[in-house]
Amino acid sequence: MSTSDSNSNNLSQFTPRSILDKEKLDGTNFIEWFRSLRAVLRYEKKFYVLENPPPNTLVRNAPTEVIIAYDKYQNDSLIVGCLMLATTTPELLRDHENMTAWDMISSLKSMFRLQIKWERFDTIKALCACKMTERSSVSTHILKMKGYFDQLTRLGFPLGQELEIDMVLNSLPKTYKQFIKGYNMKGLNKTLTKLYNLLKTTEKDMKSKLGSIKPKQALMIKPDSGIIKKKRGS
Repeated sequence: MSTSDSNSNNLSQFTPRSILDKEKLDGTNFIEWFRSLRAVLRYEKKFYVLENPPPNTLVRNAPTEVIIAYDKYQNDSLIVGCLMLATTTPELLRDHENMTAWDMISSLKSMFRLQIKWERFDTIKALCACKMTERSSVSTHILKMKGYFDQLTRLGFPLGQELEIDMVLNSLPKTYKQFIKGYNMKGLNKTLTKLYNLLKTTEKDMKSKLGSIKPKQALMIKPDSGIIKKKRGS
């Protein structure tokens, strides 16, 4: 069998759930285990079971769509719960085997709250230190910050839209000083995605203006204002 055939067979045998075989919950690795579990459940479109509490008990003559949604949640919850139990140690399995998926993840988060606390601390520390350097990519910077925002949300500590935007604006270099001032003076209330689009447009305009300046003049631009200083006598 050729190497390419062997690689093809390995790929065909790979399943997302095999990730969990390498990361079983043993009491010391809750963050890593939950990250792997989340990736698998998102692929299978079942992560909502761990994000939303169980629906209320069905009432008599409930609409068909409500019944369908209820049955789907219960079925997916059973599958997720079994998957969680199958990837934990016997001790943890024994303590949680009679719980629903929602109650199980709530219990585990409570048990391993110290791990979550340290993960939150490290994430906030990295977020506060995240500063965009002059002439670096806005896209790369915003995506990096969004990754930290999303991680805090997954840990159960969302910052909220306004604080996220304030942190993004505070992380920008001096060349965006006028943009920040204009944004705040106009009292704009944008989503992070809309702010990102505004910053991309501003970045493009900055590069366009810089490209239209002669090399000798470009060396005389003040980074914080974009104003060109002319030589005396010119």
